[in-house]
Amino acid sequence: MTISDETKVTQPVGAKMSVFERYLSVWVMLCIIAGIGAGHFFTTPFQAIGRLNIAQVNIPVAGLIWLMIIPMLLKIDFSALHHVKEHWRGIGVTLFVNWAVKPFSMAALAWVFIYGVFSEWLPADQLDSYVAGLIILAAAPCTAMVFVWSNLSNGEPNFTLTQVALNDTIMIFAFAPIVGLLLGISAISVPWDTLFLSVVIYIVIPVGFAQWWRRRLLHRGGEAALAKVLNRLQPVSIVSLLATLVLLFGFQGEQILAQPLIIVLLAVPILIQVYFNSGLAYLLNRRFHVAHCVAAPSALIGASNFFELAVAAAIALFGFQSGAALATVVGVLVEVPVMLSVVKIVNASRPWYERALR
Repeated sequence: MTISDETKVTQPVGAKMSVFERYLSVWVMLCIIAGIGAGHFFTTPFQAIGRLNIAQVNIPVAGLIWLMIIPMLLKIDFSALHHVKEHWRGIGVTLFVNWAVKPFSMAALAWVFIYGVFSEWLPADQLDSYVAGLIILAAAPCTAMVFVWSNLSNGEPNFTLTQVALNDTIMIFAFAPIVGLLLGISAISVPWDTLFLSVVIYIVIPVGFAQWWRRRLLHRGGEAALAKVLNRLQPVSIVSLLATLVLLFGFQGEQILAQPLIIVLLAVPILIQVYFNSGLAYLLNRRFHVAHCVAAPSALIGASNFFELAVAAAIALFGFQSGAALATVVGVLVEVPVMLSVVKIVNASRPWYERALR
């Protein structure tokens, strides 16, 4: 079989890895140290922040999450959805892995490791919460960082844009039902009103606002105006993420100091699910003779997580001091190194992959 027109690689999405993104794990570790220290020495201010809730939504965190998410959603072009038919096989594989495999495989891994293998080393009263956090993490496909991964793997830009836009559209309708289903199967109480409120606050409203703002910028000044605003917002998004992590670890500090092994144990099922889902997407694309420039970002999108949304949802559902919030933050900690390793694997295996396309 000859390689189809899908193999024609146009200029990759112009997303490069910033210093912050490349060393994200380092910044998270620094936030752990800063948060634990601040939570220990400034207990009263942290408790005051924790009480600033309206309808079970913490107002300071909601503001920080918005400042994190909206710049990322500004990059999404929903008009790219018309490219679906051009890469339907790769998109079909990614959708299958993202929505039919990843949340359920993570739930299975959480049950095996949290309720089974690691249960003796974890706080008994937080086991359900850890499982919930891992499920929430896997139920949200990545939105922003996939542009970086696609660029590093010479991914087809129209495929990446289309896949991200399609995943964001599906997420509006599928995130809450999937999370609710898997939490229910895990016998974890599901506060459905809070879950749906989280979807509205952290998905529906930011997506709507970001798309309105994007159209306004493009109408007034074109791509140059959009790029200028995105450059200005990037530091705001970074600072908001770091501030949220400091708050989280301020509340989690005593638990982490008492059992520092928790972070390592929570990272195990996350790492396994990343390699499992990326490998599954990559092999399925090869089986269906999808070009490598589509298969590579498909594997990366299939494995990565929208950790900003996961952190927000975990806090809204279970609180700052919950194991769920900590589990989602561990996802932030391992995201960059593990995804960079997947990039290296798909790039190095390209000759092997393309032998199946000849």
